Amino acid sequence: MLKLYFWQVLFTPTIPHCSMATLIGLAIRVRLLRTLPPRFKVLVEIAPGTHQSEKAVNKQLADKERVAAALENQNLLNVVNQCLSIKNASYGSEV
Repeated sequence: MLKLYFWQVLFTPTIPHCSMATLIGLAIRVRLLRTLPPRFKVLVEIAPGTHQSEKAVNKQLADKERVAAALENQNLLNVVNQCLSIKNASYGSEV
C-alpha cells in the first residue's frame, strides 16, 4: 500500500500588492513537484493576510488544470525555469 504525504508551503510576497505572487507560487510548486516523489501532494499558498489578492492567487495555485495549462505555455515555462535556475550560492552563503 502506497502512503500519500502532504506538503503545504506558505509564502509571503515582498509587498501586499506584489504582481509576481502567482509566478513565485508557481515556481515554488514546480520546484517541489520536480523534486519530491509522486506520492507527495503539494499545496502552495500565500500566507494569510499578506497579499491583497490572496484568495484569487491561492485558487489559481491550487487548480491542477490551471497549473498544467500554465506549464504548457512555453514562454511562461521559460520564466519559471529561469526563476529556478538561480544559483544556490546566493542563499545563505557568502558570494
